[in-house]
Amino acid sequence: MSFAFSRRKPSRSASTIVADKAGGYHDLKIAGYSRIKGLPTGVPLRSIPFTISGHRWHIEFYPNGDDDESADFVSLYLRLDEDVTREVMAQYQFAFMAEHRAPFFRKRMEKVNSIPAWTAVGICGSHSGFGFSKFVKRSFLEVSTGAIKNDSLMILCDIVVFNDLRPVEATAAEAAAPATFVPPPDLHRHLADLLQTGKGADVVAELFGTMRESADSNTGGVVRVDDMEAQVFKALLCFLYTDSLPETTKKDEDVMYQHLLVAADRYDVERLKLICEDKLGKYIDVRTVATILTLAEQHNCHWLKKACLDFLSTPANLKAVLTSGGFQHLSRSCPSLKTALIAMLAT
Repeated sequence: MSFAFSRRKPSRSASTIVADKAGGYHDLKIAGYSRIKGLPTGVPLRSIPFTISGHRWHIEFYPNGDDDESADFVSLYLRLDEDVTREVMAQYQFAFMAEHRAPFFRKRMEKVNSIPAWTAVGICGSHSGFGFSKFVKRSFLEVSTGAIKNDSLMILCDIVVFNDLRPVEATAAEAAAPATFVPPPDLHRHLADLLQTGKGADVVAELFGTMRESADSNTGGVVRVDDMEAQVFKALLCFLYTDSLPETTKKDEDVMYQHLLVAADRYDVERLKLICEDKLGKYIDVRTVATILTLAEQHNCHWLKKACLDFLSTPANLKAVLTSGGFQHLSRSCPSLKTALIAMLAT
């Protein structure tokens, strides 16, 4: 018995699910956050109703969680504010926004990088909704993110409503096209190569007005960066290009993060500043706390300042610091902190 195999290509077909969608967003500003953060668990603040894609919605913000299990968190929900004859499918995203002072004193609103912008897809019926019971820990939101400015908090809700899902037959060209592997993005690697080699650099810094570095001045058109060590500025550039930091020796790590915190604050690199705060928090001891506390006070690092003061709340630690050389530095740089520490010792 013999078998004959056909060499004809196997038949192939394909189809596509098409989603008709429409979207929009709503900004919810919590003004006077300090006055509402004491609301009991389970009690929400509600936005006014707003309309997106033909449906009416509202946002619910629970400053102390929506139930006992989430009492230490902020809860956020998107609710359908109407009666519907069929369920509504929507993609939604919540993000906290922060106002930053940009170069040349312009202001801008940006997503708070230290808090993820959570995205999900849900289906809801009349007067129901979806969201996140444990969106972010309240203590982290208040102390470490910079999201609360002038006692106000801005929340962005981005919504895309899927009105209809229907299958469509693919074209002959689409059906015949082989599957293609798309590698993950590696822009950070290319930018790192650009930074390290200096070849083909495509960014030129130009300052205007009275700050402009004239090409015919003694600087030869070079922008000088004073009061910063070269390796610190190099680490700053590495972070700006690659969102990562170069390796440092364990011995010098705490000093490097102190310098980088100053640089991050100087150039308004909020994510790097938060990273430095977190790293320096692990180096707080009797030897370093006075220097770190001075930095935290001078550069508005609220979480780091609190961590230092918590360390100094132990009488033995406080006494050791008050008799150290670091305390003399703190006294000269931040007299108000000196007074506060002496008052702590008295109590």
